[in-house]
Amino acid sequence: MKYVFVSGGVISGVGKGTIASSVGLLLQTIGLTVSSIKIDPYINIDAGTMSPIEHGEVYVTDDGGEMDLDLGNYERYLLTTLTRDHNITTGKIYQHVIEKERVGQYLGKTVQVVPHITNAIQDWIERVAKMPVDESGLEPDVCIIELGGTVGDIESAPFVHAVTQLQRRAGKKNHALIHVSYVPVLPPGPGGEQKTKPTQRAVMDVRSAGLNPDLIACRCEQPLENGTIDKIANMCQLERDQVIAVHNVSTTYHVPLLLEKQKLLGILGDLLDLPSIQRSAPRIEQGGLMWKTWIDLAQGQEHLHDTVKIALVGKYTSLHDAYISLHKSFEHAAMHCRKKLQLIWVDASHLEDETTEHSPAEFHKAWHAVCTADGICVPGGFGTRATDGMTKAITWARTKNVPFLGICLGFQLAVIEYANNVAQIEDAGSEELHPHAENHVIVYMPEVDKTKLGGTMRLGKHACVFQAGTEWSRLRALYGSAPQILERHRHRYEVNPAVVDQLEKAGLTFVGKDVKGERMEVVELREHPWFVGVQFHPEYLSRVLAPSKTTLGFFAAAAGCLDEITKSLNNKS
Repeated sequence: MKYVFVSGGVISGVGKGTIASSVGLLLQTIGLTVSSIKIDPYINIDAGTMSPIEHGEVYVTDDGGEMDLDLGNYERYLLTTLTRDHNITTGKIYQHVIEKERVGQYLGKTVQVVPHITNAIQDWIERVAKMPVDESGLEPDVCIIELGGTVGDIESAPFVHAVTQLQRRAGKKNHALIHVSYVPVLPPGPGGEQKTKPTQRAVMDVRSAGLNPDLIACRCEQPLENGTIDKIANMCQLERDQVIAVHNVSTTYHVPLLLEKQKLLGILGDLLDLPSIQRSAPRIEQGGLMWKTWIDLAQGQEHLHDTVKIALVGKYTSLHDAYISLHKSFEHAAMHCRKKLQLIWVDASHLEDETTEHSPAEFHKAWHAVCTADGICVPGGFGTRATDGMTKAITWARTKNVPFLGICLGFQLAVIEYANNVAQIEDAGSEELHPHAENHVIVYMPEVDKTKLGGTMRLGKHACVFQAGTEWSRLRALYGSAPQILERHRHRYEVNPAVVDQLEKAGLTFVGKDVKGERMEVVELREHPWFVGVQFHPEYLSRVLAPSKTTLGFFAAAAGCLDEITKSLNNKS
């Protein structure tokens, strides 16, 4: 097993995930099988109970793991399918060690950070790195491991120590460390000076912790000057080609091109002896085709003129990372439709009547965004805040024939809106949002444990079966002749089965249900250009090279090219 470790210094959020994913993609283009592991030093068991406004979205894997959002980045770039074990947290490791201690597996020894915690980390990495992650079913050749946070943080110390030990376990030519640092420009702007001191200090910190960078990836707002590269190489005792410049580009999809241009594959090839790995001709051919398609999509964005405006009407728009997978899925759809995406972030609370009293400017700005959008998406979320604004946006999309996509909570609110305004179900509401409503059209799933939060939802991949008589469905047409689809879920509420017949008689069709036909998965309006609500999260399975058909269909409807995209997909299948 070859390991590529990616660490960070100076500041967090410097782009380790994008760089790690880009390195993995480049390795795939030469026929290697690549896996990924993300290490998060927080004590939480997983990200499931974290606030999206503080931490960003919770990403869900096929097996129902609630993950850090960086796991989604790896899957989107590398077309892989990761598991809950590909995300390591301090909480998981300590829980694992304590459980072993409770049953006497340490034979009475004093359990300590070194060696017990650090050994557990190494064992975990070695076990997970070998797990197949793609359709080939092959054991990966290379595992990319991202160390979350910055080296030097107190909570990261056990993981850094474990990595130094794992490098010795792996042996020479089997590991490489890429340290990502930030090069600020002072004063900011074209005339500013690129400062190397923070990177010098960061490299000193990582070396003092026992790690020795093989490559330094320097993040900067503008291309690094030759003098800056020379200075970093000289002061950090590295060769010039070991300093990789990663400046801001028009989209993150250009980062792999930037790394390839600096001959990163050749450098890693020497460090890891990659030519010694046996690769089949089909894998090499597949990698070459993947790279060609990636270049075409990334560079094609530079020559697009038609812009499609999508209004994302959500609860957590103050932090865009709260909807990062959805944002990326729209980008994937835009690239495949050969259109430019203009994503308009609309705080749903600004659409509510109360906003006119304290901030009429925000009220009018939000409504202008909704009224001028080519498509409206209402995503998932929890709690009552801002749901009135979301519902108003749904009413606008339904009555004005604007393409609409409702996801999870957005799906449930679309059902409530239709129940109240069309089906004439008196005082229709949700058991979560309107506990005192007369008729709950959205209810708790019967298997949910209401006393707990973490891991109590319906999580992971589940089947959605298209129903008989729904061949007219625009969403179904995108999937060709497939009788069912598999999508990832994260919810604890569902449509009340008792009101389904009444809603369908009023014109709201549930075109997709679960295998038993009891749980509503997809709702659609037949006479609308595109009015679709889905209980699942299609964004979790969207990939750069294989966009989600649900979000692709929505975007294509907003762009006016749905028929063309549907024909294209059916021809490929």
